[in-house]
Amino acid sequence: MASSSPASRPASSPASRPASLLDLAPVVPVVVLQDASDAVPLARALVAGGLPAIEVTLRTPAALDAIRAIAAEVPDAVVGAGTVITPEQVHDAVAAGARFLVSPGWTDVLLEAMRESGVPFLPGVSTTSEVVALLERGVTEMKFFPAEAAGGTAYLKSLAGPLPQARFCPTGGIGVGNASEYLALPNVGCVGGTWMLPTDALAARDWARVERLAGEASHLGRLRPQV
Repeated sequence: MASSSPASRPASSPASRPASLLDLAPVVPVVVLQDASDAVPLARALVAGGLPAIEVTLRTPAALDAIRAIAAEVPDAVVGAGTVITPEQVHDAVAAGARFLVSPGWTDVLLEAMRESGVPFLPGVSTTSEVVALLERGVTEMKFFPAEAAGGTAYLKSLAGPLPQARFCPTGGIGVGNASEYLALPNVGCVGGTWMLPTDALAARDWARVERLAGEASHLGRLRPQV
């Protein structure tokens, strides 16, 4: 990823810290929070389940407060901001404590703002031309979005041959039923998803259930089939 400040698991030793956000965990939970007071218990449940990288999307008014709370109170979490689409959001997210940034797409203006932020970032792509354009700009790690609608595993597998230097975090339409298929690909480092965050569990504040589902998701990387 094009940043001098790689995200790393705070609880690990320096020698064992991954150099890339894509290597923190097999799954990055994509979190949409309506109430910032839920941020800390939710993050603690995800971390306890083995998913330290948490993407809080900037889709709700509570998002920045949620990022701020997680950054301050859950030291083992690597909290980031998702759905970043403007330079202003880049600034606000990093100021709130975001340790990485994820965008659904990119422009040169947005890319420059993310690059200047000093934190790792995953610009979104859905076509070969977008991937090549980012590679020209020195970016090798990207979000593939919307993954299923944009061609899924077949598309990503086709990219691995001509563009082996590109690595992806596919997001969009990925769940427990197909996550392992994505993780089996050599150019996929992790996937993004929401299946460990069922709406009814969040409404009931059933953090034990979230932790259990996160634990199941965290084991997907150990079960990657060989390709």
